[in-house]
Amino acid sequence: MGPESAKSYRGTAVIRSDPTGERRGRAIQEADYGRRGSGYIFGAFCPATGEALTAPYAGRTIANWVDFLDHVDAWVAPEVERVYAILDNLSTHRAVDVLLWSLVHPRWEFVFQPIYAAYLNLIEPWWKVLRSLALKGRRFDSWEAIATAVDAATTYWNTHRHPFVWGRRKRRRVARATGIAQLPMAA
Repeated sequence: MGPESAKSYRGTAVIRSDPTGERRGRAIQEADYGRRGSGYIFGAFCPATGEALTAPYAGRTIANWVDFLDHVDAWVAPEVERVYAILDNLSTHRAVDVLLWSLVHPRWEFVFQPIYAAYLNLIEPWWKVLRSLALKGRRFDSWEAIATAVDAATTYWNTHRHPFVWGRRKRRRVARATGIAQLPMAA
């Protein structure tokens, strides 16, 4: 996820309302042109259990990616025989160091999604949930504050986790009550 900058993120709360009280308050936010640091959040997600792992990094480099793969390998239970990592076609994911890492870790298999098919990766809708839990409606003064907020949101998610369902859930509509066009009851 990223690059994420330390700035104000829009929310739904009124930040600046009319001091006279004549106008109706609505969600307004002052412009925030400050750039107080930025970075990337790397994440791993298991849709069957809903468990997630995130780690902040200053850049999206090959060394950071290999370091994150080491974190994920330690996070996944040792009794799991196959780990399928669904990745996009970023050049960092296909670097020589990453291929050498995969040779040392034979239980891992990298599955690259087709170009322009981000919807096939289940972590993409989860990033939206994480952004709303960690960033929405808040102002950050530093990259460390963003990393702390993302860590707290991931901890919250993992304590309340559930299997992640792909796509929209079907909502059952309650039958509408008949109104004016109701036929008169025969007596």
